[in-house]
Amino acid sequence: MTSIGTGYDLSASTYSPDGRIFQVEYANKAVENSGTAIGLKVKDGVVLAVEKLVHSKLLVPGANRRIQTVDRHIGLATAGLPADGRTVANRARDEAANHRDTYRSPPPLKTIADRLGHFVQMYTLYSSVRPFGISTILGAVDKDGPALYVIEPSGVFYGYHGAAVGKGRQLAKTELEKLKLSELTAREAVMEAARIIYLVHEDAKEKEFELEMSWIGPESNGHHVAVPKDLFDAAEASAREALVSGLE
Repeated sequence: MTSIGTGYDLSASTYSPDGRIFQVEYANKAVENSGTAIGLKVKDGVVLAVEKLVHSKLLVPGANRRIQTVDRHIGLATAGLPADGRTVANRARDEAANHRDTYRSPPPLKTIADRLGHFVQMYTLYSSVRPFGISTILGAVDKDGPALYVIEPSGVFYGYHGAAVGKGRQLAKTELEKLKLSELTAREAVMEAARIIYLVHEDAKEKEFELEMSWIGPESNGHHVAVPKDLFDAAEASAREALVSGLE
């Protein structure tokens, strides 16, 4: 990722001779070094799941969450630098609150994704700041139904049926492509999400990790909440079982 010339990677506002912005590419590299995050848009809702790598046994389980709530019906998961993720999540909450104050209605996810994409892109324009080292998955069930978007460090955002970011994104995308997402229920998607996260973690041979999962659907009354403990435990047990049977 080095240029023929020198100095082209010192500022986010400098192009290399071949039209690249190295600071943005370095931000993408920070995402690739992070635990995997996935999102599934299914027929009745959205499921978010994160492989949160545990770097120390002294860390409190459940702390430093990488899935956060933006609005009652919008959830956000990040892969990359955790501090950058919290900053972008706070901005997303501000945008959602601003929309509610202005229009007196719940914000559509496309509006939040658009505003957040512009915010992230602004940090690729000035030499006094650096791009955010995160990719963000946004999921919601709004007036148009389930929706899922990914915002990259460059500020570009796309709508997805199933999305994966982070270290294990290629394997996760391959597994997501095998699923008939439009036919799955949110409950079935939770089971599949846990299986995929366990699979990509095993493939990378990483240290210990915590599985985080949240959903938005009919069983959560359209609100973004953590997956209930009984379903979460069942999904984890099923994922471990599938992993063992796959290794045999």
